[in-house]
Amino acid sequence: MPVINVDSRNWDEEIIRSNVLTVVYFWHERCPWCREMEPIFNKVAAEYEGKVKFAKLNVLESVENRELAISLGVTGTPTLIFFCSGRAVAQVLGFITEEELRETVEDTLARHSVCIAKSSDLRDYIF
Repeated sequence: MPVINVDSRNWDEEIIRSNVLTVVYFWHERCPWCREMEPIFNKVAAEYEGKVKFAKLNVLESVENRELAISLGVTGTPTLIFFCSGRAVAQVLGFITEEELRETVEDTLARHSVCIAKSSDLRDYIF
């Protein structure tokens, strides 16, 4: 499955301990821009399956999810945060196009190749 659902309960396992570049999409069902971005996120996630992990966190699903988002500096939705070895390395606030999402993924892969190489099996992809 290209996109996984995460929440405060599985955050450490799926995001902090992840050994690949991970993109987390912070969203909620009442956000109109989130509804527009959802198919874009899913499509790009399918294109990078096996190379980059894509996850979604509904910020309004629970108090714990909202607090987690706030602790990461999420001030609005949609927001994307890119993690490498559990560390936030890039962030995008607001709606972006499919092309912009691909460019951001590629740019993040390139800029953080050392982190990625140390934490994952993506060496063949980035070098």
